[in-house]
Amino acid sequence: MKLIECPRDAMQGLTEFIPTATKTAYLQALLAVGFDTLDFGSFVSPKAIPQLRDTAEVLAGLDLSQTKTQLLAIVANLRGAETAALHPEIRYIGFPLSVSETFQQRNTNKSIIEALAELAQMQNLCEKSGKTLVTYLSMGFGNPYGDPWNPEVVAEFTQTLADMGVGIVALSDTIGASTPATIAPLFGQLIPAFPGIEFGAHLHTTPTSWREKVEAAYQAGCRRFDGAIGGFGGCPMATDVLTGNMATENMVAYFREQGEELGLDMAALGEAQRLAGGVFHF
Repeated sequence: MKLIECPRDAMQGLTEFIPTATKTAYLQALLAVGFDTLDFGSFVSPKAIPQLRDTAEVLAGLDLSQTKTQLLAIVANLRGAETAALHPEIRYIGFPLSVSETFQQRNTNKSIIEALAELAQMQNLCEKSGKTLVTYLSMGFGNPYGDPWNPEVVAEFTQTLADMGVGIVALSDTIGASTPATIAPLFGQLIPAFPGIEFGAHLHTTPTSWREKVEAAYQAGCRRFDGAIGGFGGCPMATDVLTGNMATENMVAYFREQGEELGLDMAALGEAQRLAGGVFHF
């Protein structure tokens, strides 16, 4: 089991700027919990995501000497990946590749064809710099734009990524459109078809539908899950109304029910939850 905590996703849509010191203190608390990975920041245009303009400063303020958690940074283009690759503390570089042409343009200001060409360059950069590329298949469970979507389309994208040598693919429910009826068949088809790829679930949800979504992905064989404490966040580039992230505390409870050893410091998780209330005002 791998749990990826995503404070970056939780923060990015907030209009009120969170002070750098507050971000740093919150991330430091998350590093004590024992998550596999911390999606901590993003090297993107400050005009696009002003909340994350201080990612480099936040990174410089973190003490990584006592944590097993690896850091992941999201980028929107090769330039961002090149910046992220300069930081030895960062293990993973994440790029959102959309199954929807409309959302690819809206999110990264480029076509899918252009994004794939740039992603190939990012994969090469990661191989040369000792990083690992994580590709998020945005709108992986459908889209609100009427763009083509079905499991075969997702499989075709995945094959292209496999041919590039990409080793981690996170199916991303950018707007909360997924249901167990779409989640289970998709993971059930892809996981055995691509044994060389580690598949993740980046699911957005409402407070009442989280369990059925996690359960569908878990029972279909997924063992990598993204979440955010409190379930806060969502993609500001997708719709005008944000659909929250999967609440980490809910996933932890579910996986412990299944007998999974998560290796988390539960006291540190409780402290991080306490701090999150002040950061996100919930």
